Amino acid sequence: MFFKAPYPTMIKVWPLVFMVLSIGCFSNGRGGQNSTVPDFVNIGALFSFNTSVGRTIKVALEAAFEDINSDPTILGRTKLNLSLQEDSKYRGFLSIAEVLQVMARQTVAIIGPHSSVTAHVITNIANELQVPLLSFSALDPTLSSLQFPFFIRTCHSDLFQMTAIADLIDYYGWKDVIAVYPDDDNGRNGIGALGDKLAERRCKISYKAALSPQASMEEITNVLVQVALAESRVIVVHGNTLLGPQVFTVAKNLGMMGTGYVWIATAFLSALLDINYPPSPDSMDEIQGVLTPRIYTPDSQRRRSFVSRWKNLTSGNTANVKLGLSFLPLFAYDTVYVLARALDAFFKEGNQITFSTDSKLSSIHGNNLNLEALKIFNEGNMLRSNIYEVNMVGVSGPFKFTSDRNLANPAYEIINVIGTGTRRIGYWSNYSGLSVVPPETLYSKPVNLARKNQKLFPVIWPGNTDERPRGWVFPNNGRLLKIGVPRGVSYQEFVSQIKGTDMFEGFCIDVFLAAVNLLPYAVPYRFISYGDGKNNPSMTELVRLITTGEFDGAVGDIAITTERTRMVDFTQPYIESGLVVVAPVGKAESHALAFLAPFTPKMWCVTAVFFILVGAVVWILEHRVNDEFRGPPKKQVVTILWFSFSTMFFSHRENTVSTLGRAVLIIWLFVVLIINSSYTASLTSILTVQQLYYSIKGIESLVNSKEPIGYTQGSFAKNYLVQEIHIEESRLVPLTTPEDIARALRNGPKNGGVAAYIDERAYTDIFLSSRCDFTVVGQEFTRNGWGFAFPRDSPLAVDMSTAILQMIDSGDLQRIHDKWLLSSACLSQGAKLEVERLQLKSFWGLYAICGLACLLALFMYLIQILKQYHKHYSKEPESPDGQNVGSSRSSRLKTFLSFADEREETVKSRSKRRKMERISYRTTEGSSSIDSNKGYASRRSEYASEVL
Repeated sequence: MFFKAPYPTMIKVWPLVFMVLSIGCFSNGRGGQNSTVPDFVNIGALFSFNTSVGRTIKVALEAAFEDINSDPTILGRTKLNLSLQEDSKYRGFLSIAEVLQVMARQTVAIIGPHSSVTAHVITNIANELQVPLLSFSALDPTLSSLQFPFFIRTCHSDLFQMTAIADLIDYYGWKDVIAVYPDDDNGRNGIGALGDKLAERRCKISYKAALSPQASMEEITNVLVQVALAESRVIVVHGNTLLGPQVFTVAKNLGMMGTGYVWIATAFLSALLDINYPPSPDSMDEIQGVLTPRIYTPDSQRRRSFVSRWKNLTSGNTANVKLGLSFLPLFAYDTVYVLARALDAFFKEGNQITFSTDSKLSSIHGNNLNLEALKIFNEGNMLRSNIYEVNMVGVSGPFKFTSDRNLANPAYEIINVIGTGTRRIGYWSNYSGLSVVPPETLYSKPVNLARKNQKLFPVIWPGNTDERPRGWVFPNNGRLLKIGVPRGVSYQEFVSQIKGTDMFEGFCIDVFLAAVNLLPYAVPYRFISYGDGKNNPSMTELVRLITTGEFDGAVGDIAITTERTRMVDFTQPYIESGLVVVAPVGKAESHALAFLAPFTPKMWCVTAVFFILVGAVVWILEHRVNDEFRGPPKKQVVTILWFSFSTMFFSHRENTVSTLGRAVLIIWLFVVLIINSSYTASLTSILTVQQLYYSIKGIESLVNSKEPIGYTQGSFAKNYLVQEIHIEESRLVPLTTPEDIARALRNGPKNGGVAAYIDERAYTDIFLSSRCDFTVVGQEFTRNGWGFAFPRDSPLAVDMSTAILQMIDSGDLQRIHDKWLLSSACLSQGAKLEVERLQLKSFWGLYAICGLACLLALFMYLIQILKQYHKHYSKEPESPDGQNVGSSRSSRLKTFLSFADEREETVKSRSKRRKMERISYRTTEGSSSIDSNKGYASRRSEYASEVL
């Protein structure tokens, strides 16, 4: 584009180019190419040394060359020869001539240029001649691409600066940003990087205000006027030290540096403030409250020494002005050291500097150009590799390259301009994000970029306020927001258009108006009806029209669904409304066996089994000790049954005498008490409360049936039933008005109606308030709410949500609800309850306790019987043939059962009698006198009479 210069200028420029190309080759050290380590090495520097920034860079470069040349530990006897070349201030064609002039001197590296625009122009020449181009001020992120292998950035890329600004914007909760920038390579690519980083945080650049690189004050004014008309008040200025201050001057004149605005300037501003320190009061007045990042250089002894030396270095500058110290001189000084160390490693590896003629250049005809003066640096790739391997600590801090050719550990200070100076409000690094702690103290800790750990000190914003600006206002351009309102025919209580006017009323409208009145700013809007008024419009289509720009928002009975949230942003729900099933109500007829209704069949069966089981257990426990539980088998069976079922009325006449029997009976009587009470209460309800029954039990029974289902036309219910629940679309019947819905439900599926009707809870509450022959069956099977819709990332959605929450807390939302939706026409319907039958699961705990008590009692009784049996039958009398009585298993079992059936007293008496007989038998055998036998017989007779 630089070929558009006027013809007279071209005539002056071409002789300069020819003169540059005619310069002869300089020998690189004594002895030409034969010396491995030369006496000096040519290094070029390309900057605008007539500006304040350029003068500080020149001072730092000359100081670095002087220090290196006086230090024998670096490069030994080899000296660095600095060749300064004036840059032409962003003019691409002249920059080509200037870099050719530098390269014609057989330089092995070039430090510069100052701007990314110039770097884009001359980097291709550096690639062709394989000369490394080291720049600490050309920060365009795209210069790090593989397209420019010989461009080496010795400062932090703007990619990290834009990441810091994006984190700053996200930290304060802003979503829309306006970017002001020069429309050149540096401006476009930097803002492009900012847009990418903002998108990662769900933020965006809503308006790009591009300026020509040499914009006049009039052009800047025109652009900023457009910025002032935009909605966003967060403005990022990405410029240079020439254009940036002019933007703030115009903004101050336009009144854009006051309350409500947020201005963030890139690092050019912090550099300018550092160089021109202390700045003039007028210039500071134009940037009050501005935030700007400053490249962070950690404190060290080397840095402190350089800072103390800086005053002496700049005291004799030709412009005779005070030059402050910014990050640029620090990185300029370190860049020279990086190059020197790379050359030192280069020579220690045994390499030498050689140049060769480019055959492509020599093939070009025309001796007037004298292109053979340009030589290729044969070892350029080796030197470039050595530069990337340098690892040192400079005045700017640790200096090391990463694998992506960027410097490691990028960090920035966040500066707030206040009064006549600046204040640091925190730091940013790609290791820890925003923090009030210096980055180097966090490097020893694990990486933690969690949002909750981000922190900054308070800021004084434009307008001298410490209250965080909203960053967004309605533009003062006279345009009213177009709010779409559905014009339906169902449930006019929510939204309806007043006949003969463009006005609307209803619950949703009142909520919207009340929320708008709570906003801290005026919202110009007008309602626009959507729909023909004869059919219910599609709410999803209304939401979609917001994405096309036809509407700026939508207000009405709009459910928040997944499909719709993918298109727009909704406010906080102001009413809950999930899908429910409405079905006709039928009255249950009484019948002869109604007394069985309280219990389910399973409950009846289990109860009967336990009655018999408990009776049998008590009989077993009482049979041996209680005469009331003895007798013939038929009598015992009757006793068991009578005792069991008489306990239901607590009228059993049999007494229990055993401890185990009484324990089981007490537990069982408690169970009977609970069962009786529950049965009585349930039967009372059945006989006194009007019974209702529903042919449909909920959404599950509808899914399993084949009957038609009604839904409100225009509702999202249709898509949900088809796509999510997989109900056949042919079964769905669209209904329009509440009267149509009631008629279809009364007719039923057999008469051309529907079996049930599905709609949102808010609608069904209105529908059922005056129709008592229908009711909601089952539970809500979705969880939805209604909200106001706005375009994606609209700040109005957030502010309206806050207003709705305030209405909830104050009770205003409930009052609006009661005004429009409260109805008492059919409140008695709540008394019509279906009494559920008592289930076994409600009593299984009681039965389990009773059954466990029975088992435990039987177990203890069995142990007791076995002990008695072992005690009384341990020694049986022998038969004449020497065999024990009952030696076989069957005889032992019969003996045990006979023992268990006998009364306990009888067993004890028989045991004592047998014991005495055994004693008498032994005494008879051992006695020899007849008197003894008589005496024994007499005692035996006496004892027997006592027993009997």
